[in-house]
Amino acid sequence: MAYSCSLYGLGVEYDHPVSALRSLQAPSAIDVRLSLKGVSPALEKSREEAGRIYYVKPSGVGENPTMTVRQSADSGEFHFHYIDGTSITVNSGGTQVSAYWSDSSTIEDTATYLLGPIFGFLLRRRGITCLHASAIAINGCAIAIVGPAGAGKSSTAAAFAKMGFPILSDDVVALADFGDRFEVQPAYPRVRLWPDSAASLFGSADALPKLTPTWDKRFLDLTHPGYQFQATPLPLAAIYVLEPRSANHRDAMVRTPNGRDSLMALVANSYANVLLDRQHRSAEFSVLARLLQHVPIRQLTPPTDLTRVHEICHAILGDHGGHKAESPEIQSTNAINVA
Repeated sequence: MAYSCSLYGLGVEYDHPVSALRSLQAPSAIDVRLSLKGVSPALEKSREEAGRIYYVKPSGVGENPTMTVRQSADSGEFHFHYIDGTSITVNSGGTQVSAYWSDSSTIEDTATYLLGPIFGFLLRRRGITCLHASAIAINGCAIAIVGPAGAGKSSTAAAFAKMGFPILSDDVVALADFGDRFEVQPAYPRVRLWPDSAASLFGSADALPKLTPTWDKRFLDLTHPGYQFQATPLPLAAIYVLEPRSANHRDAMVRTPNGRDSLMALVANSYANVLLDRQHRSAEFSVLARLLQHVPIRQLTPPTDLTRVHEICHAILGDHGGHKAESPEIQSTNAINVA
């Protein structure tokens, strides 16, 4: 049976239900076909060894890398092999994806790769600039919050969601380029949170369901009553770069960086930038330089206390000129569906 949805501005057809995608709108046309196959050990091994090594991501623990990417010399296909046995193939044009996984994994485990790093890479191969960011809808515009892993992007997005603001995307923010303006494309209606962030925002990590049965990461379901997913694109109005927390700044602080620092921040926080070839890197640099001409960028230093994430939201609202919610606790913990 075939399923379809609109994801990151692309029409996607897939052959197995994926819970994170079930509420998304149907596309007008199909751009990407996704095949979810499962795998035999022999096939997995053959795909792991196919082609030249394109990129290796060290695990930091032990000798085995977290991810190895190879590219076939004949077809140009990219083969992603993850340490847990998941193997995903993306064709050179970013129109076909095949996913294989081991008996110890589930389709939800595989979806965490597909909906994040794989689609991020696929979008980049298709010439679409992506930021490593979360995007919130404020007053009919999109606000992007960028930063490296662990900076607090998802926690800030979840705090905005609790305040009643719609969320467009978490982790991957795909930009439609119209020359003198950019639009953020909707992703899917989930915000992914580590247990400590979930506990800080919702009282307990168990207040939110697990992302997969085999992983302790949680997710906020934006289709649940009281939350909103922004299902249509919005113009990008501002970008906030989350800086490292500093003992010298107890409160959230917003400032305007100079042009060079702004460009370097965007280059550092573009999605899947380590996987770009020379041609794509050159094109990206040009797009990001033009982005800075039309979209203001701010640096935001979070408060030192991780539990004060709502102060980041109010700092953004105050700086952007949006309205400040009367209470950041609109959504109560008891209303969260943990089923």
